[in-house]
Amino acid sequence: MSTVTSARALSPAPAGPRRRAALDWRVRFGVLALIWGFSFLLIKVGTEGYAPFQVTFGRLLFGTAVLAAAMTVKRERLPRGVRTWGHLTVAALLLNALPFSLFAYAELTVPSTLAGICNATSPLWGMALSLVALSEDRPTRSRVAGLGIGFIGVLTVLGVWQGFHGLDATGTAMALLASLSYPVGWIYVRRTLAGTGHSHLSMTGAQLLLATAQLAVVTPLFTTLPSHFPVVPLLAVVTLGALGTGLAMLIQYGIVAEVGPTTAQMVTYFIPVIATAAGVAILGESLSWSTPVGAVVVLAGAALTQARPRP
Repeated sequence: MSTVTSARALSPAPAGPRRRAALDWRVRFGVLALIWGFSFLLIKVGTEGYAPFQVTFGRLLFGTAVLAAAMTVKRERLPRGVRTWGHLTVAALLLNALPFSLFAYAELTVPSTLAGICNATSPLWGMALSLVALSEDRPTRSRVAGLGIGFIGVLTVLGVWQGFHGLDATGTAMALLASLSYPVGWIYVRRTLAGTGHSHLSMTGAQLLLATAQLAVVTPLFTTLPSHFPVVPLLAVVTLGALGTGLAMLIQYGIVAEVGPTTAQMVTYFIPVIATAAGVAILGESLSWSTPVGAVVVLAGAALTQARPRP
């Protein structure tokens, strides 16, 4: 759900004139925010009928099917080279298999609203890691301040003054680890796969295919085949994969190509708002004052960390 940075890292956008999309990018931006915002609700519904690894495997399977169809229509080929596929295997683990599984396991014990807010901490983790791992990302006062403000927001969401009362520590830690996995994956991709010459669609299709293969191996080892298939959770998994993973990635890469990653990554700030509204309105999840207040502080900090110094 946090893949805008990886879109920028994989390869540069092709040069030359771009075809004007049928829908204005602002409309697609809103659709993308809704899809990713509702993804946390779909995860919660999916885990009510299936094991977390099964939810993740189904999500990846249907997401890969959408990208495979798009590649067929556009006559795109999978990338070549053992080295490229080796790096894509690691990227698939860090950007898809691991965070998707962690969020699914987290939502067994934490509300979808909290999972959505934890997802918004990815820019904070990314800022902290890039200062260490990427020499070209120089710290500025505003970005360091954003990092501090963001983590104050995280502590507010968790209600640290109450001793994290009412929160499942394991589930919350899994959600935060999932959000940390994304920037680790982005940095890895940026260091190993940038400028390969392959298209975004080709690289992402291969990445999702590898993540699906990883879950195909892991899922049977830790789960048993369901004796029955509840319809509503199954529909949630199919929707999560086809829309929340496959279609969302196609929309996101189109927005990045049209208006650039800086504008596209602003979708990150709408996701927790939509996830919170969906969790409260549809699932009836409770909401204390510290959750929305902390979320606003997290988003403010995340916005500061993304600020670029003026030339």
